[in-house]
Amino acid sequence: MNILVLNAGSSSLKYQLIEMPSQTVKCIGLIEKIGTEQAVFSHEKNGIKKTKKLSILNHTIGLKKITETLLDAKIGVIHTVDEIKAVGHRVVHGGSKFSKTVVVDKEVKKSIRALFDLAPLHNPLNLAGIEIAETIFTSAKQIAVFDTAFHQTMPKIAYQYAIKNSFLKTYKIRAYGFHGTSHKYVSEKAIEYIGKKSKNIISIHLGNGCSMSAIQGGKSIENSMGFAPMNGLIMGTRSGDIDPSVIFYLMNTLEKTKKEVYHLLNQESGMQGLTGYSDLREISEKAENGNEACKNALNLAGYRIRKFIGSYTAVLNGLDAIIFTAGIGENSALMRKLACENLTFLGIELDLEKNNEHSKEIREIQYSTSKVKILIVPTNEEIEIAKETYQLLK
Repeated sequence: MNILVLNAGSSSLKYQLIEMPSQTVKCIGLIEKIGTEQAVFSHEKNGIKKTKKLSILNHTIGLKKITETLLDAKIGVIHTVDEIKAVGHRVVHGGSKFSKTVVVDKEVKKSIRALFDLAPLHNPLNLAGIEIAETIFTSAKQIAVFDTAFHQTMPKIAYQYAIKNSFLKTYKIRAYGFHGTSHKYVSEKAIEYIGKKSKNIISIHLGNGCSMSAIQGGKSIENSMGFAPMNGLIMGTRSGDIDPSVIFYLMNTLEKTKKEVYHLLNQESGMQGLTGYSDLREISEKAENGNEACKNALNLAGYRIRKFIGSYTAVLNGLDAIIFTAGIGENSALMRKLACENLTFLGIELDLEKNNEHSKEIREIQYSTSKVKILIVPTNEEIEIAKETYQLLK
């Protein structure tokens, strides 16, 4: 079964065509900087990657370009769109309604739309990807895989907020957790790699969006994101944890509107707010060249991760392994170093030499004396989406 996996971001569109159940990746690609005249489109087949810049002003144009490429006589992998039997879509917020992967219908789309306000950077584009795909891959099943589904195993003690019970019961206001597809994939890989000594795991997903999960016996029991994917760690443009009083101060004293505060915390905060840059590679480079704001931002981000490691170790009542994953987690030796500083009392001892090595495979980067394994596990949300899509349809 050929499954096309689509992951629509605010200005990007990732895709993979995967043959299941063999998990054979026939091609992989990415469009970045959608909405500009200088969008970057890369497509890889059989290890050969081609990249070019072109005008892609919206996601509809982007998906049509991807389709043209899949059908291309030289670099394509299919002869007709009917060869694609299913399109698996990453959807960030599924609320309390979706605890598993589903076939998309009118009701599912309505539910995704109802959660726009809770995931404004993601759900609108996730739904747009679905609706565009429906017009192109007309004979394929459209499948939604929710980031929140993996975290439906969180106990009430972890997901309930200390507000009136009626808000939970009537309006489902609670912590949901995010990046579940990634946390599920890497934790399963870690358990497979380590074996039986992997009951208690902390998974650290560091990209433009960042989150951490406490995983016990393969199940999520805590996640640093909550009602919406904005709190917890410091992110590219999102603030992470902030005292709610600050929001009231911004509105009442500084006379910011609700819309302005919402935009500020989602798109003008985090690393962007602290440094003027959202890309960690650029921030790290400027920090090395003496930029004090960038140095400060990196230290703040590392400190926040360490706080969560400490609290999650307490929640788990012990720790067997830490996982670093996603773009920053897999590639930034500096951020891994900052995240593991001064944690020897927990048995966490990072080997700086191993940490600076490069590999695309799962690997350990702790000292031999470390009681806790420190792993880099490359995530592959697309494979996980393909697996769940295939399991639903087979």
